[in-house]
Amino acid sequence: MPTVHVYMIEGRTPAQKESMIRQVTDAVANSLDAPPANVRVIISDIPKGDYGIGGETAERLGR
Repeated sequence: MPTVHVYMIEGRTPAQKESMIRQVTDAVANSLDAPPANVRVIISDIPKGDYGIGGETAERLGR
């Protein structure tokens, strides 16, 4: 059972997350010839103050 774990900065809407889950599931299922029902996608929303980019937090960078 393929499992994909996506880490991203918080702030996406539920609709955006659902779209990403569908598209990632399709990509994994197609590339591995696996049934979509066997693909798992886990999203971890990371607070902007806990996400570093180039030595700065995403919050400080205004992301």
